[in-house]
Amino acid sequence: MASFKTIDDLDVNGKRVLVRADLNVPIRDGVVTDTTRIDRSAETILALASRGACVVVCSHFGRPKGKRVPEMSLKPIVEPLSRALGGVPVAFAEDCVGPAAELVVNGLAPGEVALLENLRFHDEEEKNDPAFAQKLADLCDLYVNDAFSSAHRAHASTEYIARLVPAAAGRLMQAELEALGKALDNPQRPVAAIVGGAKVSTKLELLGNLVSKVDMIIIGGGMANTFLFAQGIEIGASLCEKDMADTARAILEKAAAAKCQIVLPIDAVVASAFKEGAENHVVAIDAVPADKMILDVGPQTAQAVIAKLGECKTLVWNGPFGAFEIKPFDAATNTVAQAAAQATAGGRLLTVAGGGDTVSALANAGVEDKFSYVSTAGGAFLEWLEGKTLPGVAALL
Repeated sequence: MASFKTIDDLDVNGKRVLVRADLNVPIRDGVVTDTTRIDRSAETILALASRGACVVVCSHFGRPKGKRVPEMSLKPIVEPLSRALGGVPVAFAEDCVGPAAELVVNGLAPGEVALLENLRFHDEEEKNDPAFAQKLADLCDLYVNDAFSSAHRAHASTEYIARLVPAAAGRLMQAELEALGKALDNPQRPVAAIVGGAKVSTKLELLGNLVSKVDMIIIGGGMANTFLFAQGIEIGASLCEKDMADTARAILEKAAAAKCQIVLPIDAVVASAFKEGAENHVVAIDAVPADKMILDVGPQTAQAVIAKLGECKTLVWNGPFGAFEIKPFDAATNTVAQAAAQATAGGRLLTVAGGGDTVSALANAGVEDKFSYVSTAGGAFLEWLEGKTLPGVAALL
């Protein structure tokens, strides 16, 4: 990955610094129910404030489609953001541009923090409108993007503004870019990718990019059924995209040409019903009963995957092996995740995970904080796996 500036490269003392954060957090009845994204943003804000910056935080929230929707105001974020900053007061501007924003920003002293109202109350934000970006730029001397999770969108606050004022990556963005660079751009080999999830159709671009980047792809989840079906293996009543069989075979051929090993299940946990505690048993992958569905890969597969990971130096993980939300169909995901975490702790494996249900699956396994890096970026993480250029990142390079 090309080089990018960080906040360590900026002279922020006495300067107004606009920080693009992702504070799009769950709120119920005006109360934030999960402060993870707020807490993660605190490091950058505190680092800038401690060096004498007037820190101006901006973010989107929900999809108000350019209208002022009261329940999508960022005002409920003020108190939890202040707590995340160790009690530092946070001023609030009733708009993100114009007189209301200018009044609050111009009133900041070095080391103080303000939060602007929802960027998406203006439809120009999502249109990447130059004039709107200029209004944001008028509020600052420097710009810091700390929202990798929004970096796949070319919006005024993530892309165009970086053309107007000196720009750098915040601590979160920096950590994400460095982790991703180590995982795929310049990895220690061999590199394995675990790709799970329900459908091949949603992971086509991802698989197409990975076969030329990694040494092996370990396929789990419902999408593994489609690959098995494409090879003539009966999968009973399991979730399967039968119309994607030709595509699956083409991916297998592309992987073979690229000398990328594809690892598929050798046994499975099957059941008649998709419900908690459903009666289940383990069968060989070529012995799935016609009236049963595969809801997890089996213990032999889990151990085979762990053995494969023992040969590797780097692991990229996207998607669970089974229906992890329902016990006992989280067993394989838990077993492999815990083994990967142990290898990480032992310095034998660099582990980077993210996207979709992956974060929840790793949390369920008790290892969310034991991987080298776990991205909460969702769409941006997936687009990076697909090899796409992320506008918000490109603007910083």
